[in-house]
Amino acid sequence: MRNPTFYTRRTFLKRAALGGALCSSVPSFLSSTFRAMAADQRGPLQVETGSNGRIFVLLQLAGGNDGLNTLVPFDNDHYHRARPSLRLKKSQLIELNPEFALHNALSGFKELYDAGNLSIIHGVGYPNPNRSHFRSTEIWHTACDANKVEKYGWLGRYFDHSCKGSDPTVGINIGRQTPQVFAAKNPLGISLDNPENYKIRKNHQGAGEKVMSMNGEMLSDDNDSPEGETISAIGGSSKSGLAPLDFLERTTLDAQVSSEKILAVTRKTRVEGNYPNSSLGRSMKLAAQLIGGNLPTRVYYLSQGGYDTHTNQPGAHQRLLSDLSGSIQAFVQDMKAQKNFERVVLMTFSEFGRRTAENANTGTDHGAAAPLFILGSKVKGGFLGKPPGLAPADLTPGGDLKYGVDFRSVYAGILDRWLEVPSAPILGRKFEPLNFI
Repeated sequence: MRNPTFYTRRTFLKRAALGGALCSSVPSFLSSTFRAMAADQRGPLQVETGSNGRIFVLLQLAGGNDGLNTLVPFDNDHYHRARPSLRLKKSQLIELNPEFALHNALSGFKELYDAGNLSIIHGVGYPNPNRSHFRSTEIWHTACDANKVEKYGWLGRYFDHSCKGSDPTVGINIGRQTPQVFAAKNPLGISLDNPENYKIRKNHQGAGEKVMSMNGEMLSDDNDSPEGETISAIGGSSKSGLAPLDFLERTTLDAQVSSEKILAVTRKTRVEGNYPNSSLGRSMKLAAQLIGGNLPTRVYYLSQGGYDTHTNQPGAHQRLLSDLSGSIQAFVQDMKAQKNFERVVLMTFSEFGRRTAENANTGTDHGAAAPLFILGSKVKGGFLGKPPGLAPADLTPGGDLKYGVDFRSVYAGILDRWLEVPSAPILGRKFEPLNFI
């Protein structure tokens, strides 16, 4: 005879569907959930805050963007000698001053620059740079030193430090997999790439019930497992002190409430920007919809891939930067139409730049320092930092540009000056905040 205190996956899913989760009949597990909430200061049903507050949008240019052909030192002889095939001519550039120009695909960035809404930071990197995509991304996401490993992301530590009791949607990653930058002791934030997939729903084909996960994959309620495993038989306990079943039900309630809210927002919020028909364009459009719907989200994370341009770089780089510029241009248009532009700061970063010299395949290889862009109505427009030297004597032994600005000083500027929280407890030590706001 089955132990009545053990719940099968089918029983859990029936309970977890929570079709009447907010009705007058409160599920009994909420009493223990609320007691645990008092202990860890978190819970599924929080008072929404921040819907009129400041928003930070972090956009990764994944793969290692070639900074030298993005922000081009067009009058520098060392640039032309290092890149006989890849150097950009003046006809391919948008001049910003007598020394630097933008790739001509970045016309939207030029408009922001002219309006005083774009800050360009020269030579951003870190000591002892790593050329591995995975390791360097990890360093940027966790804000750790190159010789150390950090478990939690810098935005995850921000959530832990400053967002206790916040709504689950305080951080939104627009994508299928939660990035390490969101990793935290007490995880907050959600990941989604399609609001229609981010919900709990029944399978109407008569095969029982299913839960749709946040990345769109189905968790199926088939027959009980051959081993007879049940949800409440999972060993151990959650950090909150809830029993495993209660913890999962609480998590499901988080997802149900936030998914309904997100679906309602995206269905009613219209956008006006002319977004590219690309993955980044769709992601930026979704971010604009969510911001326009007044979610209490403080942080959005997005990613644009494809920047690992080892071969045939010119065409690929042109397309990537055109997509980037068009997506951001449309996003800014929507922020202004919503009267939300003053609330938003957007920052781009890449895990590293590329080598100064081109390779034999009309491409560039993994490098180190690169420029970084920050935009918003409250941003101090113009250049910050000292441009890295391109002469052979000014490069690293491996032919990389030397960094002049530690990326954690940029993070400190975001935390101290924009999100208005002390940066040192989050970054692990004091970094002088860069003055771009």
